[in-house]
Amino acid sequence: MLNWSWNRQDPRAAAADTSGTPILEATPPPAQQAPRKAKLALALGGGAARGWAHIGVLRALDEAGIEVGMIAGTSIGALVGGCYLAGKLDELEAFARSLTMRRIAGLLDLTFGGGGLLGGMRLTKRMQEHLEGISIEDLDRPFVAVATELNSGHEVWITSGNLITALRASYALPGIFEPVRCNNRTLVDGALVNPVPSSVCRAYEQPLVVGVNLNYEIFGRSAVVKHSASVQPLDNGRRDRDESRVGMTGVMVQAFNIIQERISRARLAGDPPDLALHPRLADVGLSEFHRAGEAIDRGYAETMTQIAALQRMQEVFAR
Repeated sequence: MLNWSWNRQDPRAAAADTSGTPILEATPPPAQQAPRKAKLALALGGGAARGWAHIGVLRALDEAGIEVGMIAGTSIGALVGGCYLAGKLDELEAFARSLTMRRIAGLLDLTFGGGGLLGGMRLTKRMQEHLEGISIEDLDRPFVAVATELNSGHEVWITSGNLITALRASYALPGIFEPVRCNNRTLVDGALVNPVPSSVCRAYEQPLVVGVNLNYEIFGRSAVVKHSASVQPLDNGRRDRDESRVGMTGVMVQAFNIIQERISRARLAGDPPDLALHPRLADVGLSEFHRAGEAIDRGYAETMTQIAALQRMQEVFAR
């Protein structure tokens, strides 16, 4: 229906065609308001070298204009998430992409008689160059680093205090890095208890939780196999060349893969995220930190395939 009162006040309404009938124009439509959008709560999972994929995830979200409201991180997920909220993602990405096998060896400080093969102080010094003096309370959004208390097995949520200490405690992989002594607690890698900490985001009453699972493709480790035991010949001190033998490092890596996959299944079944991102990282080993470029690109690609779904969920959860 035409707005007659508006039309009479419009000077253009005085114009008439040859029949003397005024030319009428419709009322302009009201301006459309942009839809409200919920912020994402990110649960960044553990996975050692695969964790560089988190950088690509965050890059894709920023590029799409999807705002992150909080981050809960486990292990390397805490490292990437903490650097992102501290405004140091560019520096972390430059460091990760610069890693070579030789540079990685230069960062390792072997220690004997401690709780791990590596002291971790060389890596800590690199973090201090960019994160020195920053507390979790200084960050502009909530951040939680998940760790494990070694003596009790408790899941520890580090929500305040020194950021570097929190990150070190969250990625202190048992047997590799020395445990971190913090406020009378001995802390190790949070992936032992909560590999993808979507439950932390739920506890913070976040409406839209997105989990990044770095171990999704490490499947097939939950089957039950019936087997028979054969008699093994005595070694007599000789170690014949056996292609099936696995070194100490290989045993630790495979054991950690099994632990993370099993615990991830159990925890995510009870506290599933609203959307899960699964970068394709099956061929990236836990210790292959020099393949950061590949991992970052795969995290970016996986997130870009889900941007439309994330934007739609943002509008739905904001209602």
